[in-house]
Amino acid sequence: MRPTSQLLLLLFLACISLLPIQAPAADKLQKGQNLTDSNGDTLLSAGGSFTLGFFSPGVSTKRYLGIWFSVSNDTVYWVANRDQPLVDKSGMLVFNDAATLVLLDGARRTVWSSDFTGGSSASVAQLLDSGNLVLRNGSSVAYPWQSFDYPSDTLLPGMKLGKNFWTGTEWQLTSWRSADDPSPGEYRRTLETKGLPELILWRGNVKTHRSGPYNGLYFNGVPEASTYMNMYPLHVTGLTARPTEITYGYTAEPGAPLTRVVVNHTGVAERLVWNTDTGAWISFFSRGARDITCDAYGKCGAFGLCDPEAALSGFCGCVPGFRPISTSAWQMKQYVGGCQRDAVLECRAGKTTDRFKVVPGVKLPDTQNATVDIDVASLEECKARCYANCSCLAYAAADIRGGGNRSGCILWTDAIVDLRLIDSKQDLYLRLSKSEFGGPSVSLFPTWIIIGVSVALIIILVLLAFWFSTSIGQLILWLLEGHAVCLCIIRKATGNFSGENVIGKGGFSDVYMGRLFGREFAVKKLRKDRLTDKGKEDFKREVKMMSTLAHVNLAKLLYHCREGNEWILVYEYMENKSLDRYIFGEQNRPRSSLNWAQRLEIICGVAVGVEYLHGMRFVHRDLKPGNILLSDTWKSKIADFTTAKLFIEEETDPTVVLTPGYVAPEVFIRRGPDVQV
Repeated sequence: MRPTSQLLLLLFLACISLLPIQAPAADKLQKGQNLTDSNGDTLLSAGGSFTLGFFSPGVSTKRYLGIWFSVSNDTVYWVANRDQPLVDKSGMLVFNDAATLVLLDGARRTVWSSDFTGGSSASVAQLLDSGNLVLRNGSSVAYPWQSFDYPSDTLLPGMKLGKNFWTGTEWQLTSWRSADDPSPGEYRRTLETKGLPELILWRGNVKTHRSGPYNGLYFNGVPEASTYMNMYPLHVTGLTARPTEITYGYTAEPGAPLTRVVVNHTGVAERLVWNTDTGAWISFFSRGARDITCDAYGKCGAFGLCDPEAALSGFCGCVPGFRPISTSAWQMKQYVGGCQRDAVLECRAGKTTDRFKVVPGVKLPDTQNATVDIDVASLEECKARCYANCSCLAYAAADIRGGGNRSGCILWTDAIVDLRLIDSKQDLYLRLSKSEFGGPSVSLFPTWIIIGVSVALIIILVLLAFWFSTSIGQLILWLLEGHAVCLCIIRKATGNFSGENVIGKGGFSDVYMGRLFGREFAVKKLRKDRLTDKGKEDFKREVKMMSTLAHVNLAKLLYHCREGNEWILVYEYMENKSLDRYIFGEQNRPRSSLNWAQRLEIICGVAVGVEYLHGMRFVHRDLKPGNILLSDTWKSKIADFTTAKLFIEEETDPTVVLTPGYVAPEVFIRRGPDVQV
């Protein structure tokens, strides 16, 4: 070969070597290709809506790999290396021969990678115009890996929140730590999959806001969603009896502006839409953890009702038929104690005179512990179910498609929490005593005659019940439940407090078996040496609390009596006595054994009962096996509320409750004046 030809060949090869043969296509990376931060390399989706590349947020100099809106370079919706920033511009994203995306630092150490390990089935990494970064094989839409499965703080059309019950996979949004730091912050937005699906905003492990349950069209507490559903329709899956997955997402109709739902570092969840005229994001809705009106979760406590228009009264009131538990606390705008009934319900064994009061236009209460049946055909059927269940406190329609309160059924058996007035098409139907519906009436007889005749009839009925008719006696006992009764009734039931009827002795009281008209009771008689001012206050507190609380896992106070030096509480009788018997045994008798099914039933019952108490802002303060009673079906019931108290936020109580045997010996020995034993 001639020298001139050799020189030309060398020049040609040199030029070839300088060509960017590793340069990616605009929206794709082939195997072996990479993006380098120092070169300013990016991927641009086919429609130009999204850009993948390296960035530094705010005033930070740290480098991250992320995806942002092309019209707004500082609006980053997804970050790969949230927890592991690069310190300089030496980073490189590589799509390697194992079909994995790998982010390398300057020392070529792996900082982040896609977790797909399916080998060569993925031939390309592509940034779609939806903003989704995917690994795919040709034109297949079955993506082995996609960024939409790993949300940061933003939900785009086509993404989802929720849970897959087969794989355990959960999708949630997590805020940035600050405007300059995309590492996971303290706020999360999740989809509640118990009850009806609803969106929950968390700060750590504390609920700060919820959207209200999904009603077939939108989330009940976000009625403004109905104004943009034509552009961004919502999609909720899993509304079946046994779903494999419950998710929420939304899509964007063709021609709709760019949109995003974001949880920012200040705890605000909002939907933002891009305005092409102003070149800025505008808010379509915003809900914040720091809202001072009615968006803060459970602001008004159990059975409270928040009215965003009632700023002068502090926004909080009680639902119809209820009053504040602590008037003084409410006057100080401390609402966590919530509300209590004005009149007890009258429902026994499915027989009731209770009625329902409509609370119109509300964000429905928390449904986490509610019973939901989507297949109920009508609101009337839902009402019938609630009416027949004495534990049911309220009901509502689950689905409003077709207009109004249409179908599906939600039943609440626990405290009503986080209820607020809102421009909503849904109503809540609240169970109240018949006495709450009384109206003015005109009497043909003077009041004193009516009272006198009524008292005489009651006396006659009581006498008949005692001496002649067991069935009438049982009726009288049922009518008297929750009220004070005559000492003579209790004396008769216990054989004048016969020693043969003693079934337990405690530090404050003796417990007797009572029998009357075929019914058995546990009669708790306060010892006379405990009739101090404090003992009497404890008695009154227990009566007040147990008249307020009603739950299947709490011992039920049937009657009470206070005549002279006889201060007595009458509870339902538990055939299997207390858990103490099964853990420690009794005198001259070994402990009884429990099978695993019984143990689980007991443990779950105690947990549910304690959860209910804490939800009602009550603290038991003396929970021990001796205060856990067991029914004939092994249902556990928490008892003995002598030391219990209402918890009021920011109120301190130096009193420490100690039970011998359940406290460290050194603490018991060195107990001071603020220790209650």
